[in-house]
Amino acid sequence: MTDTPDRDRPWIFRTYAGHSTAAESNRLYRGNLAKGQTGLSIAFDLPTQTGYDSDHVLARGEVGKVGVPISHLGDMQALLDGIPLEKMNTSMTINATAAWLLALYVAAADAQGADRSKLTGTTQNDIIKEYLSRGTYVFPPAPSLKLTTDVIAWTCREVPKWNPVNVCSYHLQEAGATPVQELAFALANAIAILDSVKASGAIPEDQFPEAVGRISFFVNAGIRFVTEICKMRAFTELWDEITAERYGIEDARYRRFRYGVQVNSLGLTEQQPENNVTRILIEMLAVTLSKGARARAVQLPAWNEALGLPRPWDQQWSLRMQQILAYETDLLEYGDLFDGSTVVAAKVDELKTAARAELESVLAVGGAVEAVESGYMKQALVASNTERLEQIERGGKMVVGVNAYTETEPSPLSTGTGAVLTVPEWVERDQIERLNAWREQRDEAAAEAALADLRRAANEGRNVMEASVACAKAGVTTGEWGWALRQSFGEFRAPTGVGRAPRNDTEGLDEIRAEVDRVSKRLGRKLAFLVGKPGLDGHSNGAEQIAVRARDSGMDVVYEGIRLTPAEIVEAAKEDKVHIIGLSVLSGSHVPLVTEVMERMRAAGIDDVPVVVGGIIPPEDAEALKQAGVAGVYTPKDFRLNDIMTDVVRIVDEGIEKEVA
Repeated sequence: MTDTPDRDRPWIFRTYAGHSTAAESNRLYRGNLAKGQTGLSIAFDLPTQTGYDSDHVLARGEVGKVGVPISHLGDMQALLDGIPLEKMNTSMTINATAAWLLALYVAAADAQGADRSKLTGTTQNDIIKEYLSRGTYVFPPAPSLKLTTDVIAWTCREVPKWNPVNVCSYHLQEAGATPVQELAFALANAIAILDSVKASGAIPEDQFPEAVGRISFFVNAGIRFVTEICKMRAFTELWDEITAERYGIEDARYRRFRYGVQVNSLGLTEQQPENNVTRILIEMLAVTLSKGARARAVQLPAWNEALGLPRPWDQQWSLRMQQILAYETDLLEYGDLFDGSTVVAAKVDELKTAARAELESVLAVGGAVEAVESGYMKQALVASNTERLEQIERGGKMVVGVNAYTETEPSPLSTGTGAVLTVPEWVERDQIERLNAWREQRDEAAAEAALADLRRAANEGRNVMEASVACAKAGVTTGEWGWALRQSFGEFRAPTGVGRAPRNDTEGLDEIRAEVDRVSKRLGRKLAFLVGKPGLDGHSNGAEQIAVRARDSGMDVVYEGIRLTPAEIVEAAKEDKVHIIGLSVLSGSHVPLVTEVMERMRAAGIDDVPVVVGGIIPPEDAEALKQAGVAGVYTPKDFRLNDIMTDVVRIVDEGIEKEVA
């Protein structure tokens, strides 16, 4: 559809997609583009995001689950087959390995004969928030920021229309951030990135304003409609202030707050999932109605993402929402609907004032990197998320279909075979076979030479992008690129944000604490609960909240954070002599990972320790896990954490009874 002269151009329409294999994802992309999607948004699987090949031990069960596996240039070319990259705006949600995936993308574009100067798109490349939320970090903060700077400097020279960084507040909100924290922490991240770029000298002073103008943001839009509109207006005004006052950017074009958005997935409910359609629509309005703070690109989740992977039809429904708003309504024919509103102006000022104060607190501890390393921001997010969940549990925050109006008719949309997409077991095996074939057919000497130059670039502090593109063209794999930089930079484990001391506020926990004390006396010591996250799933919100509630209930909690192998979890359980193990898996890899943990427990002689599991787990998988001996399975519908704590104590108590008998 063409735009008439009196209408604004609509934002870029995207759906976040990728799964199974590069070929399957390519079919999905081409189908979505044919339906009117105007940009790609690529979801990579967890091994790709964390720099592992599909055959690495940590990749087991994770291949193709939350995104597409890209192990080498051949995979990237298969993913983009038939899509003219000169004409496509491509967003890649990639952070720790952003330099590598961009190198693969550019190498694929070169193979198409594309003009690099015409490539448009975005690499998320905001590593700081990964330490706080999604957990796909690899390297320590300092070298990670160096990689971010390398991408910015290289794209400004080689791919000038590319957005090298998408400062991401989206996952901060998913991790529990309030609107004020989302504003302040995202802006602190942006400041850390720009300060690093400026200090590096990688971009000439006269080109720095243009580099600032290439920085974009990726935000979240929650259900509090008015607050979210005002938050976006506050973002635009605060960013204008920061770029003018801190960095002296005079050209207003380079001070614009340019952002894309995915609306809130945290608020999608497993209960009455059809209600999510209404939530998604309302949240989209929050980032489109205000012209002065309108998103440049919008991607919407599907209504059933709390149940599992959406089908193409489910994604089409979300795409049609955008198209109807943009093309059937008169929204794009008018100026900003909220200019002059005293209500909106007052709320924007309130948010800006509070965000400035919180931003100053972060800067006072040394900035975003220091606030990550000290745990300042992580602890704040865990505390905010705890408060949010307690409000839902206690009824202070109403969620329709969850804690209010729970009587419902069965949904014909979410029942029956094929209600959600599943990734078949053969995907991982076939991907590994293709990876081995790729290694066998490449020029090994050329790959080794390219890797050697990459290591030299990293060790010497040179920009790694040229070496990475050379690696891509020489057939180097994702795991080899990741290992080369791990050797140079080392790895990192971020603070969990879960303190050891219980909170003083234990409202509603008296009965549970009494039960914990009773069972602890029967055990002869305090009930010990290991909360583990096997595999590469970095979405730790649920595990953190279980750990916090167990701690506040009086249990000894063992929680070492994300990205543990089943072997490490079993070793910790044995060493700490825990009484129950809770495994949290949200990536869809629950069956193979839980099965491996339990097999290793049997081999270690601790199979008498009960196991419970939480995550996005379809009913048939939940039943299979229980048949395999899992004592309890919890999904997003089990939002009352006190009930889960009661279950944990009961399961341990029943184990004591069996021993006595």
